[in-house]
Amino acid sequence: MIASNTKRPRNVDVPRAAAILYGDWGTSKAYVIGLAFAVAGYSSFWLIAPMCLLTALVGLNYIAICRHYPDGGGVYASVRHRSEMISIVGAFLLVADYIVTAAISALSAFQYLGVPHPEKLAAIAIAVIGVLNYFGPKHTGGLAFLISVPTVIVVVILSLFSLPHLGEAVHNLQPLHGGFWANWNGFVGIVLALSGVEAIANATGVMKLNPGSTDAKPSVSRTSTPATFIVMIEVCVFTALLGLAMNALSGLHASNGEVNAPGHPGVRDYMLRYMAEVFVGNSLGATVGHIAGWAVSIVFGCLLLSAVNTAIVDLISIQFLMSRDGEVPSAFQKLNSFGVPTLAMVMATVVPVGLVLFVSDMAGLADLYAVGVVGAIATNLGASSTDRKLPLAKWERGLMFCTFLIMLAIEISLFVDKPHARVFAVTVLAVGLILRGLVKERKEKKTRAAEPVLASPASESNIGAAAVSGSPLLCAVRGINRTLEFAIKEAQETRRPLYVAFIREQPVLAEGDLARKWQDDDEAARIFAYAKGKLGGQAFRPCYAVSDSPADTIVDIAATIGAERLILGTQRRSVLLNVLRGNIIRRVARLLPEQIDLVVYA
Repeated sequence: MIASNTKRPRNVDVPRAAAILYGDWGTSKAYVIGLAFAVAGYSSFWLIAPMCLLTALVGLNYIAICRHYPDGGGVYASVRHRSEMISIVGAFLLVADYIVTAAISALSAFQYLGVPHPEKLAAIAIAVIGVLNYFGPKHTGGLAFLISVPTVIVVVILSLFSLPHLGEAVHNLQPLHGGFWANWNGFVGIVLALSGVEAIANATGVMKLNPGSTDAKPSVSRTSTPATFIVMIEVCVFTALLGLAMNALSGLHASNGEVNAPGHPGVRDYMLRYMAEVFVGNSLGATVGHIAGWAVSIVFGCLLLSAVNTAIVDLISIQFLMSRDGEVPSAFQKLNSFGVPTLAMVMATVVPVGLVLFVSDMAGLADLYAVGVVGAIATNLGASSTDRKLPLAKWERGLMFCTFLIMLAIEISLFVDKPHARVFAVTVLAVGLILRGLVKERKEKKTRAAEPVLASPASESNIGAAAVSGSPLLCAVRGINRTLEFAIKEAQETRRPLYVAFIREQPVLAEGDLARKWQDDDEAARIFAYAKGKLGGQAFRPCYAVSDSPADTIVDIAATIGAERLILGTQRRSVLLNVLRGNIIRRVARLLPEQIDLVVYA
């Protein structure tokens, strides 16, 4: 296939980029705080604090990655120049994570709001968000920005009401219990909030360019760096602050992975709502506290839906990049009028919808989580930190490598302790690699079929002695007709070499079809003999191929020989056949490089 120069529009600015990242990364505090208490009780802050430190380390590393990979700094793009296979593995691990992220975020949003049949509403929400992405990340990024603003306001207000209780929280703090491995497993269990960090790296391909940079030499650091830094500070500071303030709540009891409070059983998954009811209620009364609790539920429910959008945006970006590199079919990079790859958008929507309906409970979805993204982050950091061609400062490279070692240790722990996540990630990886193999096999068959089968060395006399100049003409024909006569006349008048292509169309190709010669096809031999005779001493080349996609093959031949002009004749077949089989002229026109002129002889 011809190389694609398709580019997505760069129209995502700092607020929208930060909002897209915050929509995933910022959701962590909604569930990690309660999860940490379920793991370690009143010792949980000693797990939350290092988790925030690790979050900051990863964020600083991804600021550097985004600076050096302005066309997409996710694991797929940053590792590909070193190993295509490792980049493919990292990409499919990330695909597995984003599929689960979209499903679990939507389901969590409606469970947070306490509505009936949350899985059905989650599926509808994913579908609606997918449709919104038809209009591009600029528009969905703007929606994410509108959602993130009230969320930040609510978080700040809740933190202000928590400040008077920090003294009591410090008093209630307990040291960690158990040995190192028990506490390590607890830490690994809450570090899953890192799942949003790849979002900002994958989105650099649609960020606004720095002043003075161009598409040929892009730079997006003035968008990616402040967006990452702002979200990183908010996530780390407020998660740590609220994680500490949680210890001021008296009477919390962790049992069987759940957290119960006096009069409020099962507060693990809506700990921030309970904190708002208690802290605001103590200051302004129970009624205001109850209103504050609902305000927290609504804004974080919306933020979780924003996380769904971030996951879909990233799924679209990954599919687009892989399609551009020929790892998945080229249909995944065909853009609509808003610059969005339509098929990639559909797949990024339909698969999470199916997953949330098939696995309709949080426990089941949570069991599929994290192995993919932690592995992808570790791969990205490891490959980037050891890439000597990447112009990193010494401190950046050292910090990145140390962070890689920590992430690798976490990935090993997750791989051992979460069998369902392991099975899901490996299944997605296996399916992805099988599909990639099929695409590569089909591509190789088309390439071999598209190679022009020229005359044998013994028949090199087909090339006349008459002087010719300029780029060749290519005429694709199905018989001896007026189109061929026109092409011969054009070649003679312009003194250009003429390539005549005959494509034998077959719905299914066998191995032997790829080796067929034009001399074995009576119709092709008759056409080529006629053209040679009419041209006399004019330079002539026969091109023959057996193909299940004539339009693709014609374009491949035109690009391979460097044709200046492609000449096609109109097809005289019924409207029904044109609908069922497609119109070759329209398909060729869509695929043909701009530098090759298309002439249709009617």
